[in-house]
Amino acid sequence: MNARGVILKAFERYRLKSCIDFKPWSGEPSYISVFKGNGCWSSVGKQFTGMQQLSIGEGCDKIATVQHEFLHALGFWHEQSRSDRNDYVSIIWNRIISGRFILNFDFYDDQVIDSLNVPYDYSSVMHYSKTAFGNGSEPTIVTRVPDFMDVIGQRMDFSDSDVLKLNQLYNCSSSLSFMESCDFELENVCGMIQSSADSADWQRLSQVSQGPESDHSNMGRCRGSGFFMHFNCSSVNEGATAILESRILYPKRGFQCLQFFLYNSGSKDDQLNIYIREYSAAHPSRTVSLVEQIKDIPSGSWQLYHVTLNATSKFRVVFEGVRGAGASLGGLSIDDINLSETRCPHHVWHIRNFTQLIGSPDGSFYSPPFYSSKGYAFQIYLDLYSLPKIGMYFHLISGANDDQLEWPCPWQQVTMTILDQTPDIRQRMSNQQSLTTDPFLTIDNGNYFWDRPSKVGAQVIFPNGTQFQRGRGRGFHNFMTQELLKSRDFIKGDDVYILLTMEDISHLNTQNDPLPTLDVNDLCTSFRCENDGICILQNGKAECRCRSGDDWWYMGERCEKRGSTRDTIVIATSSTAAVFALMLIVTLVSIYCTRKKYRKEPSSRTVNTIMEN
Repeated sequence: MNARGVILKAFERYRLKSCIDFKPWSGEPSYISVFKGNGCWSSVGKQFTGMQQLSIGEGCDKIATVQHEFLHALGFWHEQSRSDRNDYVSIIWNRIISGRFILNFDFYDDQVIDSLNVPYDYSSVMHYSKTAFGNGSEPTIVTRVPDFMDVIGQRMDFSDSDVLKLNQLYNCSSSLSFMESCDFELENVCGMIQSSADSADWQRLSQVSQGPESDHSNMGRCRGSGFFMHFNCSSVNEGATAILESRILYPKRGFQCLQFFLYNSGSKDDQLNIYIREYSAAHPSRTVSLVEQIKDIPSGSWQLYHVTLNATSKFRVVFEGVRGAGASLGGLSIDDINLSETRCPHHVWHIRNFTQLIGSPDGSFYSPPFYSSKGYAFQIYLDLYSLPKIGMYFHLISGANDDQLEWPCPWQQVTMTILDQTPDIRQRMSNQQSLTTDPFLTIDNGNYFWDRPSKVGAQVIFPNGTQFQRGRGRGFHNFMTQELLKSRDFIKGDDVYILLTMEDISHLNTQNDPLPTLDVNDLCTSFRCENDGICILQNGKAECRCRSGDDWWYMGERCEKRGSTRDTIVIATSSTAAVFALMLIVTLVSIYCTRKKYRKEPSSRTVNTIMEN
């Protein structure tokens, strides 16, 4: 169940960063069948017409792992398989588990792998980690540049180069769900316009005396850059407004998530209103709808906000700053706006002065209480003390709705994301993990793990003195490492944002996923392969692809015959000396011809390679 929800989330990342989309199979000749096999693996590219399997096995239900496997299916090899890989990494062969895993470390010439003129990428989601398939704890891959030893093998998200190659290969000129990103670095402010029906204008500035001292994008790290839009409330009277509108945008999905950072250096009563101005055939003169009023804005630091929109026709996003009552020496500032046709997170946990908490005795603590859309109350436990690993755990807690809820808590998927605060949402590599409440999971005493906290939890006290019950926690002891957390823009201005979503995925359990029924016109419907062979269409004819192991195989037109090394030995031993001699001569000639052929065609064995991860 958890894997099913994670797979759908991985598809959303493809839609956000590329033109690649996925749909349920509905009888097309070729399709991918995702199943829970032995490990995480996929063939590279489309191998044949018909069903092609992709395994998301035990422990593979992580969003970046799913992205990795579908990149294989879309035609991408491991990064360390490139023809130029020896310029960037060294493979330590005697540290690799013997057997079929050795093949995963082969590299291929540029007739097999096209790097699309993109440089070698240590941060690719397609790169193995330093200890991949190792027979011990020593590295199997050593980077030529030592600083990248702990970078290779990241499983957070696509790297910039991953996205570049994917979009080049599939001729993507735009992304499916991305709509807008603006950090106000350019003077045209992303095509946004000022209104003539307000009291003041928003100004493009790099700092304000009362704050902010720098923009959110660069945090003062780059001289001569770093801009944001500011409404100066100190120069206008109470009730005055300043309106800033986006360019016209064209929705496709009917739902959007608006994300931006907001800074308040004015009065506690100043507020920001979000509208959408829609243009439709029914209302060509434009309809303005209030979506959200943001009040009680904390002062003195950048704050992250999400607003859910539901535009179905072309529209503009309208930001209206409103001067509140009371004295004001500053105003409102906005920066790093992102708009996409995705779902907004349900909650944001903002942690201030984060670096002081890492490794300190106070570095393990609980979030404030949150409620899911279904009414379940929960907390997140963050462990910053057990370094170098950082842990994150989910706990159900007693809440106001418990009498009306279903227990044990069934099939609620919890997604925890440490936000990469890079300005453009398409370039972020946020670290995300999901878990799902299984109502049948039990603990040692026979109680259900996700039962009502008042029944199976322990009594604890909120800081305000209120008593409540907290259930056992479940999560990830190695959510990410300390070094990884300090990379990119996970920590910005000493602030960290953890995005939280708890959603019902029980509908994924009602499908029971019956095996796909092939189209009646498919020749494989009347052609049965025995012994778990797979029917494929080859040159307009149905053929069987037979199973095989290290010392056994099936053969025949329908995989009806079984062969093995042992059978071959018995037959050979019972043969006469003359026949044996003849067979030996034929075998030697065959080996000679085969070796001669494959020396001329070194890459021919790669056609049907399955990549394991």
